[in-house]
Amino acid sequence: MSKYRIQALTFILTTFMLGCNEYMVVGVLSDIHHDFGTPFSLLGILVTVFALTYAIATPIVAIIATHFKRHHVYFCLLALFLIGNTWSALSTNFISLLLSRILTAMTAGAICSMSLIMVSFVVPLAKRAQTIAWVFAGFNIASLLGVPLGTFISTTFNWHDSFWLIDILAIFVFSLLLIYVPRNTPQVKAAEKQPSANPLQFMLNKQVILSVCFIMAICSAQFSYYTYIRPILTSEMGFSLTALNLLLLFLGLTAIIGNSLGAWGADHGGMKAIAPLYLIMAIGLILAGLTMHQLPFLSYLLLAVVCMFNSTYGATVQMLFMDIANKHYPQALDLASSLNPVFSNLGISIGSFTAAQLLPYSGPGNIVYLAAGFALVGFVLATILKRSTQI
Repeated sequence: MSKYRIQALTFILTTFMLGCNEYMVVGVLSDIHHDFGTPFSLLGILVTVFALTYAIATPIVAIIATHFKRHHVYFCLLALFLIGNTWSALSTNFISLLLSRILTAMTAGAICSMSLIMVSFVVPLAKRAQTIAWVFAGFNIASLLGVPLGTFISTTFNWHDSFWLIDILAIFVFSLLLIYVPRNTPQVKAAEKQPSANPLQFMLNKQVILSVCFIMAICSAQFSYYTYIRPILTSEMGFSLTALNLLLLFLGLTAIIGNSLGAWGADHGGMKAIAPLYLIMAIGLILAGLTMHQLPFLSYLLLAVVCMFNSTYGATVQMLFMDIANKHYPQALDLASSLNPVFSNLGISIGSFTAAQLLPYSGPGNIVYLAAGFALVGFVLATILKRSTQI
């Protein structure tokens, strides 16, 4: 196997590890509730605060990182991530767990964005779209596979062991990264920066603004319902706890299919190829809500299609950000690489928070209609975006 393939695989494992750390908590919320006695609606804050911290800290760290060797910052952040995750595993109360999640969130976003930017330098240009898609997919796939994995470990042993498993994975991944992380990725020095093209101008680019709003809408759609996927599948659809892990695992597999579809779309029309999928996603969520109690298996299959389409945007939007930065704002490249994970987490925080506010007044099953509204907004933004870009 060529070196760049090993490097790409290592970065995929890295983003998968980060995603497991973020999303595994969704599958163990019920067990944390029973352990700590914290109200279930309050536990949603673990998802919201993590995503919000992630979104705020990532661009700040990305800007600071431009003043140091990229791989030095990368390794420091990895060490802090391991400390934060170990703290989560050792937590014995809600406040301790919340603080540990804040620490890991402060590091995870920058690690993800640096992985995306470094892999773009080590793979051949012809392989860039597909490889970036899979590195970003490591994060997205973990959002679905990490939930059943965490649920299985939590129900078989306890929820603390879910985080210990991430520690084991992290140590393995770190060992590979020490060998394969590139030490010479290009960085724009302060003396090379042009005052006429700064990071603020990059953020004010019309295509960038439309793209980040689109990301937030789609991720809000996913995590408004997926934060409560466990009670949706069991309490609303009536599936047994025995079947839960298999059902969640299948949803994770659909994310892999969706990522492959997204990688194809990035090379075959970009936003033009994938925009219609988000209209289908909105319709699927509405139909899933209407059939949830009478036809639960059909409702579940519709959610599987929704999960698949939700995973298609990563490569297209990531390539758009990095191409705009490379062509017009080279000193904003690190910032550009961070926008996808940053605004996806802002979307996650919006979706999970909005769903948490709705939950006391409506059953978990009705949250899919809220998700459909977010998906429709995403479709409108994607339609506008596809008219303004060739990516």
